[in-house]
Amino acid sequence: MSVGSCNNCDIEILDCLTPKFDIERFGMKLVGSIRHADVLLVTGIVTRKLLPRIKEVYDQAPKPIVVIAIGTCACTGGMFKDCYTFKGPLDQVIPVNAYVPGCPPKPEAMLAGVVKLLNK
Repeated sequence: MSVGSCNNCDIEILDCLTPKFDIERFGMKLVGSIRHADVLLVTGIVTRKLLPRIKEVYDQAPKPIVVIAIGTCACTGGMFKDCYTFKGPLDQVIPVNAYVPGCPPKPEAMLAGVVKLLNK
């Protein structure tokens, strides 16, 4: 789910799906509906306008679901933390299981975060 991102994180997430990084070997693949997902990747800042939608998507997800905050914006707000529409980091809205910081984070960092979650 991209809440308010600049699309750099989204491009890096899609790069994880390519044969070079092959995130599917860890059992993760892209699905079209949150109702069929086990992992929710969230990129971008939490804005006032998208706050209800984030909660709605999280509530629609089958439980237990793993939430991963991708990028500095989702983790802390990054350079947008002083904007008037910023409502706080993602972990103040929904529970987050892992953080992958970076602007944008590299696919290797995302794979490392997934592997750490699998080892839990």
